[in-house]
Amino acid sequence: MNDRLLSHAGRHLLSRRDFLRWGGTGLGGIALATLLGEQQLLAEDHSPIRPVIDPTQPYAPRPPHFPAKAKRVVMLFCSGALSHVDTFDYKPELVKRHDTPMPGGDGLVTFQGQQGNLIKPLWEFKPRGQSGKMVSDLVPHLAELADEMCFIHSMTAKSNTHGPAENQMSTGFTLDGFPGIGSWVTYALGSECRDLPAFVAIPDPRGVPQIGSRHWSSGFLPAVFQGTAFNADKPIPNLERPTGISASDDRATRDFLKLLNDQQLAKNPGDSDLAARISAYELAAKMQLAAAEVSGTSGENAATLEAYGVNDSNTTKAGFAKNCLLARRLIERGVRFVQLFNGSYAMGEGVGNWDGHKKIQDQYNIHAPILDQPAAALLRDLKERGLLAETLFVFVTEFGRMPTFQKGANGRDHNPKGFTVWLAGAGVKRAFSYGATDEFGYRAVEQVATIYDLHATILRILGLDHERLTFYHNGIERRLTDVHGKVIEAILS
Repeated sequence: MNDRLLSHAGRHLLSRRDFLRWGGTGLGGIALATLLGEQQLLAEDHSPIRPVIDPTQPYAPRPPHFPAKAKRVVMLFCSGALSHVDTFDYKPELVKRHDTPMPGGDGLVTFQGQQGNLIKPLWEFKPRGQSGKMVSDLVPHLAELADEMCFIHSMTAKSNTHGPAENQMSTGFTLDGFPGIGSWVTYALGSECRDLPAFVAIPDPRGVPQIGSRHWSSGFLPAVFQGTAFNADKPIPNLERPTGISASDDRATRDFLKLLNDQQLAKNPGDSDLAARISAYELAAKMQLAAAEVSGTSGENAATLEAYGVNDSNTTKAGFAKNCLLARRLIERGVRFVQLFNGSYAMGEGVGNWDGHKKIQDQYNIHAPILDQPAAALLRDLKERGLLAETLFVFVTEFGRMPTFQKGANGRDHNPKGFTVWLAGAGVKRAFSYGATDEFGYRAVEQVATIYDLHATILRILGLDHERLTFYHNGIERRLTDVHGKVIEAILS
């Protein structure tokens, strides 16, 4: 064999010299690409990723973009804007300067008017757990779990008005008409549960938050990814079998209907709307049994019911406790996204939620016990059952509250310039704090974070690229994070 190109069966082969030269170059290229990839120096692919969805099985599980740390999410939303300076954001300077003007705050006017003096936290802060994290006595049960929590103390929002701010926290946009984060997640990943919705919203026992169902709307995404709203005391309406129809007759009717549907679908194999409608009806039939079972307390021992506060004499607290228990039962059955609400506007502003403008101490003394024990029991229960290892727990509110009292009132006004949210469970560091507000808790000043960043981070933990998960709508590749957002790498485990 010589160094010329040889011929075999009419085809040209490489010479030995060329083979070795070109092969060596190729191996070098592979090594260089590997090295650049390890150092994250390769150009990133930002092309859209739209999940391929079988309309006959829209909830079928779909792979993430890269290995995920969490499979499921519980998002607990405190409606009305829970005060960070009275709960999780300890500010000694606020105590020292109690009832004095805020430096630089002369004539400051916020959402409801002019501000008065700085007011110290109305509940004492104490070190908690092994970490010594300072959390207030307003939420003593949650405080016991401070070592499980990953705090973001530098969160900011775009609006100081409840409706737009609630919109942004749940959908990424202050305007109406955009899909909730739960809809985005189930659009991307489907569900591991075959007889319950992929996305369940659990309103407060007293009613819905200010923007109501827009929290769990699918917006411009396919309607099948809209959240299904029900709570422990108010199961899914119109789902039970009609009186007078036996279970066997009901099954036979559904079997016959499935036969007719399959025949119709066979005649129209390309009709995705028809396939999706059939799939929705079949899921509704499955939920007749599953939703009723999961909403109850069957199989729960007395210690679990006591831990959540299900039998508490405060009926509102007992109702929220049942909702927290429902959240756990949904998660352990594989529901992908559970959005749980604490606080409602059905009873009037400030009465049934965290909107503490006028008498914040009286108001929070009513609301805090409703939230505290059941929410802490949910987090603890998820951990003890091993579910927290694959579940991300997210605790949010639409914005914070001022370190000052409003002039002429005994409450705190709206404050989107800096507030606290926290996460726990899969994918995040434990007993960790990120970012900070100023010495009074008024404005985020260190590692300032946005709701876009929070959403990007949640998607990353679920194995999703927030820049590439898109849906084409009205000529735009829409994203949950719009054109913004960066993953908060520092909090990831």
